[in-house]
Amino acid sequence: MTDDTLSRPTVHALLADGTTVCIRPVRRDDHDQVQGLYEEMSPENLRLRFFAASRRSAGMAADRACAEPRPGYRVLLAETGGRVIGLAEYDNGGTGATAEISIAVADALHHRGVGTLLVEHLVSAARAEGITTFTADALSENHEVLKLFADLGLRTTRRFEGPEVRCAIALDQSDTYLTAVEERGRAADVASLEPLLRPRTVAVVGAGRKPGSVGRAILHQLHAGRYTGRLFAVNPHASSILGVPCHSSVGALPKTPDLAVLAVPAAAIPDTAEECGKAGVKALLVVTAGLDADQARALLAACRAYGMRLVGPNCLGISNTDPELRLDATFAAGHPRPGTAGVAVQSGGVGIALLDGLSRLGIGVSSFASLGDKYDVSGNDMLQWWESDGRTDLALLHLESFGSPRAFSRTARRVTRGMPVLTVDAGRTEAGRRAAASHTAAAATRTMTRGALFTQAGITATRSVGELLEAAALLHSQPLPAGPSVAIVTNAGGAGVLAADACAENGLELRAPGPELVDDLLAVLPPGAALGNPVDATAAVTEEQLSDCVDRIMRNGGVDAVLVALVPTAVAAATGDDLVRALTHTPGRHPKPIVAVRLEQGLPVELLPTTDGDTVPSYAEPQAAARALAHAARRAAWLARPAGTVPDLDGVETERAHAFVEAFLDRHPDGGWLDPRECAELLGCYGIPQLAWAWADTENDAVLAAERLRGADGRVVMKGHWPGLVHKTAEHAVHLDLRGDSQVRAAFRDLETRFAGLLEGVVIQPLADRGTELFAGVVQDQVFGPLVLFGLGGTATEVLADHAARLAPLTDHDVHDLITAPRCAPLLLGANGARPVDLQGLEQLLLRLSRMASDLPQLAEADFNPVLATPGKVTVLDARVRLLPRTPQDPYLRRLR
Repeated sequence: MTDDTLSRPTVHALLADGTTVCIRPVRRDDHDQVQGLYEEMSPENLRLRFFAASRRSAGMAADRACAEPRPGYRVLLAETGGRVIGLAEYDNGGTGATAEISIAVADALHHRGVGTLLVEHLVSAARAEGITTFTADALSENHEVLKLFADLGLRTTRRFEGPEVRCAIALDQSDTYLTAVEERGRAADVASLEPLLRPRTVAVVGAGRKPGSVGRAILHQLHAGRYTGRLFAVNPHASSILGVPCHSSVGALPKTPDLAVLAVPAAAIPDTAEECGKAGVKALLVVTAGLDADQARALLAACRAYGMRLVGPNCLGISNTDPELRLDATFAAGHPRPGTAGVAVQSGGVGIALLDGLSRLGIGVSSFASLGDKYDVSGNDMLQWWESDGRTDLALLHLESFGSPRAFSRTARRVTRGMPVLTVDAGRTEAGRRAAASHTAAAATRTMTRGALFTQAGITATRSVGELLEAAALLHSQPLPAGPSVAIVTNAGGAGVLAADACAENGLELRAPGPELVDDLLAVLPPGAALGNPVDATAAVTEEQLSDCVDRIMRNGGVDAVLVALVPTAVAAATGDDLVRALTHTPGRHPKPIVAVRLEQGLPVELLPTTDGDTVPSYAEPQAAARALAHAARRAAWLARPAGTVPDLDGVETERAHAFVEAFLDRHPDGGWLDPRECAELLGCYGIPQLAWAWADTENDAVLAAERLRGADGRVVMKGHWPGLVHKTAEHAVHLDLRGDSQVRAAFRDLETRFAGLLEGVVIQPLADRGTELFAGVVQDQVFGPLVLFGLGGTATEVLADHAARLAPLTDHDVHDLITAPRCAPLLLGANGARPVDLQGLEQLLLRLSRMASDLPQLAEADFNPVLATPGKVTVLDARVRLLPRTPQDPYLRRLR
């Protein structure tokens, strides 16, 4: 055990079969249980573990595990129901980057993932302590432990030495390892959700005898919805409610329920949850609101102690429309229509709106979860359920918070490759602007952070529930466009103009039809038709002509999608033509999306049935149709691009950086800003290029530094420094264009006089070349992790707010997006015939900044402003870095919230 063993937290995680186990450091009072773990092993398993079947080995192993803490030794236990079921330990003798590992699992718990889960947690702990390799000795016949090592997803080598095998396991956090951990977590998560979302028996605890209670409403929904499993109510004052058998307590039920719905007062929740756990209930749905902190802790403690998954509290409920189940445990007014959209929300009101909207559209719902205060089950859990349920092809989320954004991002990246994942970006504004300690902190809003998460994960983010439904209608009913090119067809010029404006404002392209397409359209459209984009087919167009027109546009290779804007006319009415019918005969013949805009339409969006059994989305506003098409085009582009990779970087000295940070925090236990010399040392660990500079404490030092750094033109710059200085220019703490010793002396005296008591020294630099001034920075979000920002720099960086952001670690694609997203991008790429800046150097700067932030959780913020970009190089002119004492936390480690 290490000195901090007893202070490390206890966590809960899932085994392969969905069972909840506690993973914690060993304590000295665990001795008897640890010894019992070994003593209960079969002689054969003892021999495989200790290379001998001696019973004395059990006592010796327990003595070692539960002894006084010593450096380099760590032991973790797995327990369930208060019983130790597994142990894993490593020892490196207190020095070195290699540690020996051993594992023991209770005989009855083999093949359930206990050992693998313990090793994953040991790997995370070892990495945090600088250990890079595990070694293990095993008998060559110990196939189970050898398979465990081989299946971890880590690079493992074996060396056979007679009857023994020497294994070496590299602890790199590669994508292969993360994918393996992710897959194990997905399987365990889905198994744990079975009792919640596919329960065979449900009990509603707190169903009232009189109408008006939430519990009674949920019982009614379950009963009226014809839930196919066994249904009970718990109420000590009734024998039946709504025809459902009623019992006095959970313990008195004739069959233990998989799922218990708790609708009792907040004060009764902890005891009721405890009663459910003791009775063997596997999942809880808590709709009760208003739990205080003690009640909340007791509820979650009961769930963890008895291995129950929890939805809520303070929620609308859950449903699963599978015809073989028909579970509707909500208090919504109606039953959701069965369908293929998975829905997870935190707000019950938003949930009702989405259930109603999806049912009205005919998309329907596969399963629904109102997560409420989200103590346990989260959006991440639901994504993995939908990925595996065989019914869901569209995922809709409304999440106000994220427990583990980086784990959510990995899950979403995988899931959204197979189905669209849509969300409402809730909480986009801040009530007040917080005082920012740097340009980076000022630029990094929660909106920008969430936007980076959604963009990188391929999630379709909308701004309202209405927009979410608009996009869902198109993604559910139409193929994705191959690109952003849209052709507009209309029977009224004004409607076409509105549609064209909407498409252009949403980033879609309106290309003029080529000569071949023009000839095709002239052959079918009435005289007077305008053959641009929009195509104005005039009010005289017939149903057949419109159908032929759309068909020929669909076949054109330069068109990715078609928007048809229609208005009702007396001409069509007189001839009996139904122009909408022209569209509903078209789908199915072309792999391109088509949408309708009908300005007279009463509902914002509808799905019009087609003759071949499909549907066409129809919108009341051109903006809604254009937004939906733009979302579809962005999804298509994201899917077409291969997954990015995090490039390897040369010249990175991670160990030196860790040592530097530890030394700084030893000197400054509360953290703080690095001075320019410390900044330069840290940036040097990552090969981040800075303009030549020198530090000066005195006037004479400043003169000597200026003589050494003057360029061909003899000019230098002087910048004052003191802790906490953000805006040097705004504080008039910068002197530019200094020539000769006298100007350098005068500048130093000026700073020394005006900032007496503050000034710690000055930085002297040569006057930089002309170029584009940029900004790059990092802010470490406690929840989301490091966020890298980039954009236009200089004194106007906060005024113009021309920034883009991505979450670290950056892939090659992320870096490309960062550079091309800001409005200033044309300046970098070579606008108006100018030479582009050193794009490779810019990419390297951002990748190295990302690597620094990913390596160092203590990096609270870094601010490079300005960064000078020229055709020849990219150089940081001014850098500020703040460190805080933070403990590294593995965002991908398997654990429950």
